[in-house]
Amino acid sequence: MFKGFKDFLLRGNVVDLAVAVVIGAAFTTIVTAFTTGLIKPLISALGGSDAAQGLGFKINSSPATFMDVGGVINAAINFVIVAAVVYFAIVLPVKHIQERRKRGQEAGPAEPTDIELLKEIRDLLSAQQQNKD
Repeated sequence: MFKGFKDFLLRGNVVDLAVAVVIGAAFTTIVTAFTTGLIKPLISALGGSDAAQGLGFKINSSPATFMDVGGVINAAINFVIVAAVVYFAIVLPVKHIQERRKRGQEAGPAEPTDIELLKEIRDLLSAQQQNKD
């Protein structure tokens, strides 16, 4: 049962899709909370004329023209943390398993035999013929 599930996960682009979902959704919220709550206040303490706005500058006297440098640094830190966790928790272990399969240390997904494929073709042709009658 678990071998079949493992073979399913390691076949095709399932791992690539899982990585995209993790980066795009769930883990990002955790990292954003971490950087917004802990990192951004530290960046804001480094500079900026208005403590409420953080590290950045205004182009003119209007508050709408504030260029938030701290927010950009915060987003870059978010990306690096998410990418590192996804790489070390998902991509690296899957690569290791795939290399073991290439070396023959671990069996890969079972491929259907010629006989099984021929039986499937026979059954499909039979069902198709019955539908015409």
